Amino acid sequence: MCKGIFFLIAAFWGAFGLAAALPGSATDIIKTSQGDLKVSLLRHATLRFEFNGKVIDVDPVGNSADYRSLPKADIILITHAHSDHLDPAAVDLIKTARTDIILTALAAEKVQGTVMKNGDKRTVQGITVEAVPAYNIVHLRSENMPFHPKGEGNGYILTFGNVRVYVAGDTENTPEMKALKGIDLAFLPMNLPYTMTPEMVADAVKAFRPKVVYPYHYSGTDPQALVELLKDTPGVEVRVRKIY
Repeated sequence: MCKGIFFLIAAFWGAFGLAAALPGSATDIIKTSQGDLKVSLLRHATLRFEFNGKVIDVDPVGNSADYRSLPKADIILITHAHSDHLDPAAVDLIKTARTDIILTALAAEKVQGTVMKNGDKRTVQGITVEAVPAYNIVHLRSENMPFHPKGEGNGYILTFGNVRVYVAGDTENTPEMKALKGIDLAFLPMNLPYTMTPEMVADAVKAFRPKVVYPYHYSGTDPQALVELLKDTPGVEVRVRKIY
């Protein structure tokens, strides 16, 4: 059984089940029209998806997993260039000559790959990838300087069979996020001052209604606050996993 605390708000057991975890991670099995999707929350903002024999790593960072002992990545997605999301040494450990690396323009200054801008859409090894804007509106590093300026970071929507997965990256509850449609799984950041408060996450979720919400990147914030805020929101399940 996976690690972590499970909060059931709506009954999605048939489509969104659980599986044994990788060491130090929380792992779920999601049923899709083209087979099982294995979802692993490794640490902080680092995720791993396994689907139809392919491994997709999101924001691999060396202290999130022992990548020397894990399968190599077929696809690597990097949301932005901050060091807790972009670790060139970790990328080197898991890439091969056949690995597709999708990233932002600033991240491409540190790691070679294919740049996707906000709004871009492409098919990568049979998986549709859409780049969604990820940025701050309220939280600023200094006057007129957000922690994540608009246009520099991506969230990604990945399509696995009939299941659409949104990995938000470092962002707030932007208009672009709130306008999303047809999202089955949403990984939403919730730590201050860099991303969202629980109230911001709840505001976004009530707008775009993903079926399952995973708070991630939530160090320093109690994820149970989000559970409480969404407890009366029909059709939405919040899954809290113990990540550090």
